[in-house]
Amino acid sequence: MTQQTTSSSATPATPTTGSELSATTLLSASDLYCERDERVLFRGLNFSVRRGQVVQIKGANGTGKTTLLRMVCGLNRDYEGELLWLGREIREHYEEYCSQLLYIGHRVGVNKVLTPLENLRWSCRLQREVDEQQLLKALAGVGLRGFEESQCYALSAGQQQRVALARLLLSQATLWVLDEPFTTLDVDGVALLEKLLHQHAARGGAVLVTTHHALDVPDLEVLNLG
Repeated sequence: MTQQTTSSSATPATPTTGSELSATTLLSASDLYCERDERVLFRGLNFSVRRGQVVQIKGANGTGKTTLLRMVCGLNRDYEGELLWLGREIREHYEEYCSQLLYIGHRVGVNKVLTPLENLRWSCRLQREVDEQQLLKALAGVGLRGFEESQCYALSAGQQQRVALARLLLSQATLWVLDEPFTTLDVDGVALLEKLLHQHAARGGAVLVTTHHALDVPDLEVLNLG
């Protein structure tokens, strides 16, 4: 596995826009600056995410990994610099951008009173109607066959994480943004998720992921914060 490492302290690159943008570049960040509680998290941060690429964001706790992902998803707009999707500022066409984005945060985001099937049905309907058999197939695909109708509070933390990850099998989004998705997974779950990341990239999608786990995916690029 080849890893390319980009540091947040690198010399800021010239912003890439318009015809200069590579045909395969989906997301690009230029000269990002962000602070929290009067403490600078990063400045002069530049990176890009291309089709077919998995980018892992690494850094110690408190270096701004989750904050950066929330910025990319438009959930945190308290920053300076540019975030471009296909060469256009995401804040200027946010609805269109969101239709190409799937975000799974570090909190599982599963309603524990509902069943895995109910959770998946609800989350999918936020964007489109999904056939019931597709929902069942997705749950089976993440190892939850036989647990479709169990209330989520009765499931382990790892199984609840798999409920959230079943969304990956149903999503039509080009960009996956995942915050610590490996935390509660067992060995089999880790292998499954790595396979899903690789398959998504191989289909021309892209992944931006934070994790302390040593990812085993081809052509991984690492963005170091702090």
